[in-house]
Amino acid sequence: MKRLFLQLLVIFVLFSCSEKKPAANPQVLLDADIAFSDYSVNHGMQKAFIEFAHDSVVLLKSNHMPIVGKQDLVKSYEGKSDNTFVLTWKPAKAVIAESGDLGYTYGFWTFTASNETSHGTYLTVWKKDFNGKWKYIADTGNEGLAIPTETLPAQKKNK
Repeated sequence: MKRLFLQLLVIFVLFSCSEKKPAANPQVLLDADIAFSDYSVNHGMQKAFIEFAHDSVVLLKSNHMPIVGKQDLVKSYEGKSDNTFVLTWKPAKAVIAESGDLGYTYGFWTFTASNETSHGTYLTVWKKDFNGKWKYIADTGNEGLAIPTETLPAQKKNK
């Protein structure tokens, strides 16, 4: 009986030990968020929000019901033009969960249309898709604050 107990204890200890994964580098999320913003500048906000969206995306906009799912996101842009304005943003921070497949970024956005510019803050939740690529799964923002450039990470320039 003692021997059986000892064998079970050894098996339990062996299988309960798990290899600790290295912490995911938050720079990958900062890079994904910067690429998302660059895509918005180069291809338009609508195409960027569709291209970088996870299939299960939830988009929260002011005075609007939540947009749930990529298909509804595409439908929400039908018949609307985004060629009269530019939306860009810069992440201030990124955090990735220990699991390495979920994280968030937050930062500051700038919206420019004709001679009018507005600013605000945003929060984007990211999740890896089935191919291991980071896609945003939730996004929201609010108006109010301009970008404090001295606190932001350096952005890579497009070639």
